[in-house]
Amino acid sequence: MKSRRTEPARHRRVARRPLLKAAGAAVVAASAGGVWSAHAAKSPSAAADESADALIIGAGYAGVTVARELAARGLKPLILEARNRTGGRIWTDTFSGEQVEIGGGWVGEQQKLVQRELTRYGITTTPDIGPERMLLPGDKELESLTPEEAVGALSPLWSEFYRGSESYFERPYEPLHRKDLLQKVDGLSLADRLRQLSLAPKEFQRLNSETSLYSGGPSSIGALTGMAQWFQLAGGTYESSLSMNQKPAGGMISLLKAMLKEAGTEVRLQSAVTRITESKGLVAVEVSGGKRYTAPLVVVATPTNVWKDIAFHPGLPPAHATAARQGIGVPHSNKLWIHVRGRTEALFAQTPEGSPISMMLPQQQLSDGRLMVAFGGPSLDAGDPAAVQKAVRQFLPGSSLIRYRTMDWGRDRYSRGGWGLRRPNQLLNLFPQIEEPHGRILFAGADIAQGWHGAYIEGAIESGLRAAQQAITLAP
Repeated sequence: MKSRRTEPARHRRVARRPLLKAAGAAVVAASAGGVWSAHAAKSPSAAADESADALIIGAGYAGVTVARELAARGLKPLILEARNRTGGRIWTDTFSGEQVEIGGGWVGEQQKLVQRELTRYGITTTPDIGPERMLLPGDKELESLTPEEAVGALSPLWSEFYRGSESYFERPYEPLHRKDLLQKVDGLSLADRLRQLSLAPKEFQRLNSETSLYSGGPSSIGALTGMAQWFQLAGGTYESSLSMNQKPAGGMISLLKAMLKEAGTEVRLQSAVTRITESKGLVAVEVSGGKRYTAPLVVVATPTNVWKDIAFHPGLPPAHATAARQGIGVPHSNKLWIHVRGRTEALFAQTPEGSPISMMLPQQQLSDGRLMVAFGGPSLDAGDPAAVQKAVRQFLPGSSLIRYRTMDWGRDRYSRGGWGLRRPNQLLNLFPQIEEPHGRILFAGADIAQGWHGAYIEGAIESGLRAAQQAITLAP
């Protein structure tokens, strides 16, 4: 393999490029279909204030849901988006000539709101590529299993791990329904739950490899109730959770584009919000460069981890201030797309915590190899092609790295974290207050959804529908 110096275009570290950190203009056409790129030409530094019926901060699924619902009721909202593209933590792009998901990549049949929206716009889905072989932590090294053997080994472990969640999440779409039972478990981290179980070392590694991945760091970060709610929403069995593997035709961005087209709402790209001030029944929003917008109400539809980058006047209420300080988006989320040749079987691999690559999944078979999607651990130097090659060969000996692309969502200034996963005590301490309006400032986003929170566009749509109804109530 040639060095990075001689082939700079073949190894791209997205997270370290300032242009792509801000999701540069070249990405707009690829990610948003080119429809919205014209708005990037509108300078946010014009002198006069602009007004709208409502201002929506963030052009992800939550913000676009709000815009569509308000537009359907005759209002004219305006979306302010910090990036040079729509989608937020959803980013459909191309790599090695194939459509890929740089951000979130899957939906499930159990997600009722997503399924309703897909039907509404006639968007079909296909299941992701299944593995031919699986590597899981063994007693001393990774153990090779058939998919059937792996499911047989993991299913009883996860059933025991989530035992009791069928009671404290009796109604998983209403997570506070059994607050009495949640009092005993909401303070537990995923690591706490692992310590409660009598696990052999291999069993511990097989569970902890996944809980640490979803936590974006040690398993002590994520709440047991966060993942347990997903488990019950998916059907309450390990087998049913595996069905969360559907990919929409046209990519994850396709549904958002259809919603935005119906809404007909203008999107102002490159408009990072720096200040929100409410006074005398009006909300003023200032973006980088000094441009100001005013409206009777504002919906903040950004990841909770970036709330601390916005100056709120008056300040945030206690639940929102706590969420901004603690964060909900996982701190480490480095997603890699890898193009390999040589040994290119459809392999799924999951490794012990601390490994350079935490998980690898098979993707498209190409004429000159295969694409794989992986999640890098904190120990991986994703900017070093030799380190990535070495990590890949742990799973695919004899394979050769052709090229790769990486996106570190934890270092992205407009996400400051990957998917959302609640911390211990956040469910009972933050909800439902975090969903309530703060005067004429409203909040939306997958991080604060009650159902499929954090990691799924289902939660973003749910939260957007709730915020839209609040906005309609507050609208003059």
